Amino acid sequence: MSSLEIYQSPILNSINMGLILVDADTNILLWNAWMEKHSGISSDIARQNNMSTVFPTAPSLAFSNALKNSITYGLPAMLSNALHRSPLPLFGEEESLNKQIAIHQSITITVLDSDLADACYLIQVTDSSTSIRREKMLRSHSELLKKDATTDSLTSLYNRRFFDEHYKIALGQAIRQKHPLSIFMVDIDYFKQYNDYYGHPAGDKILIKVAAALRAQISRSSDMLARYGGEEFVLILPDMPAEHGVLFAEKLITAITDLQLPHLKSKSNQVISISIGLSTYDPIQHREVSALIDAADTALYKAKQQGRNQACFLALDTLIAHKQQTIRQHADRQ
Repeated sequence: MSSLEIYQSPILNSINMGLILVDADTNILLWNAWMEKHSGISSDIARQNNMSTVFPTAPSLAFSNALKNSITYGLPAMLSNALHRSPLPLFGEEESLNKQIAIHQSITITVLDSDLADACYLIQVTDSSTSIRREKMLRSHSELLKKDATTDSLTSLYNRRFFDEHYKIALGQAIRQKHPLSIFMVDIDYFKQYNDYYGHPAGDKILIKVAAALRAQISRSSDMLARYGGEEFVLILPDMPAEHGVLFAEKLITAITDLQLPHLKSKSNQVISISIGLSTYDPIQHREVSALIDAADTALYKAKQQGRNQACFLALDTLIAHKQQTIRQHADRQ
């Protein structure tokens, strides 16, 4: 088959990839229909040029070096789309944008050596744009699933599942680094009565507004706020001692009452308010830390007993001592 027949071969022109054949001087011998379509350069014009002059803008340095190395050392080369987005100035039509955009490319350079002719070099260009878009879509979908797995859909706060995992990490860091860790259990006062009187859609709006107000009070990246369940929220504040924790709890309570959200069925206030129970792990005083959440939860129960719309602190040692006393009393009865 003559060179002209090769250039005009319908098989090469029907292949859905770019095919370029060059000699040792990078003069172009073959330029198939795919290359014509995506470069805007006809085969006749291309075969009057070489790879350094055929395009209006030069190929990338990575491509030029890969082709040079293949010619010099007689070895194949590959440019992946992961590292080299568009080595050659080739374009495709983006229908949604009604304009041409650069094609993501994977390029392979193969040495074609024959006893009947001088060596020539086949450059295969594949459009990787579709696979790139698919990869981005899958990555986006994966990130969305990850967010759904850790985020409360109503308030956009972290959910209980994320809190459980984060709490273990935060507690471990507090123990290793020997810094205090404060836990706040927050409950919206008389929220059931609010839902019964105003309706659940209104209750959902209250949850969203309270969550936003609580979130606005934390500023450190290490602080964490989550929806614990129902109308309950939980905060983890590393490196916050007990005395600072009590002041911060009062700040949270004020932030919610300042919203002035009407609650005619509240027995403690005529606006939405919160009760808070908190406890603090102190590395100097405490060895036992497993009861920290229980201590904060017990403190929240006491805040409700004492009239709500207030914060109650329970020392971790106090709860531990009470549990130990309860165990001894139970043993004595046995």
